[in-house]
Amino acid sequence: MKLGAFSISLSVKDIHKSKKFYEQLGFTVFAGQIENNYLILKNGNSLIGVFQGMFENNILTFNPGWDESANTLDKFDDVRTIQKHLKKEGVQLESEVDETTTGKGSFVVLDPDGNAVLIDQHV
Repeated sequence: MKLGAFSISLSVKDIHKSKKFYEQLGFTVFAGQIENNYLILKNGNSLIGVFQGMFENNILTFNPGWDESANTLDKFDDVRTIQKHLKKEGVQLESEVDETTTGKGSFVVLDPDGNAVLIDQHV
């Protein structure tokens, strides 16, 4: 299975402090809007999303169809294909993508420790 670009989505208390901290670690703003309380920060191939007031816990995020620079990949496993595979493997889904649709879509699973894993396709 090809899950696409990986990032961690962090729930932060103060996006300005988080931005400054991660910039000190060498990250730069790649995407997002601080006035809308979210930024995507990049350092090489590493991506961190900082989100203030959008969700309670941190989330592991995969983006099928994208590389780490948000370039569309020629070949990738569609989010619906990934979801069908996980369902076949007996993985319980917290939310599902409508398998009758195409294009953008997402679903969430929890790992054994309750960490959310978001499979979020933007293409």
